[in-house]
Amino acid sequence: MVRDRLMHLGILWLRVLTGLGAAYHGYGKVLGGRMDKFAQGVSEMGFPAPGLFAWAAALSEFAGGIMLMFGIGARIAALFLFLTMSVAFFIRHRLDPLKVKELSLAYWTISGALLMTGPGKWSLDHLLFGKNHRS
Repeated sequence: MVRDRLMHLGILWLRVLTGLGAAYHGYGKVLGGRMDKFAQGVSEMGFPAPGLFAWAAALSEFAGGIMLMFGIGARIAALFLFLTMSVAFFIRHRLDPLKVKELSLAYWTISGALLMTGPGKWSLDHLLFGKNHRS
């Protein structure tokens, strides 16, 4: 009983703080006037349709972060954040020292864990759709 509560508290802790951090970083791109510079960076990585990929990455951080905080569509949000952080860590920062790329590694690790565990009991997914729901 206590162990179960602590596990769900731990998932809530990871979900809310990771979502808050991701949303903060996405906000600067989506609403903070940095999208043009971000899209230029995506273009320099060689992605086709860099504007589209830049918006997808920024929204995975901003909207996905908000979704993680509240635990609605949490596995989908975690998947998109995981994919975005995969690009950030393994492509964008591949040659950078660890102190530069460790934040993307942390988000990659936590979003991967949330993808596997789901949002936990204390989430809108659980409240709205019940314990058998798979987001």
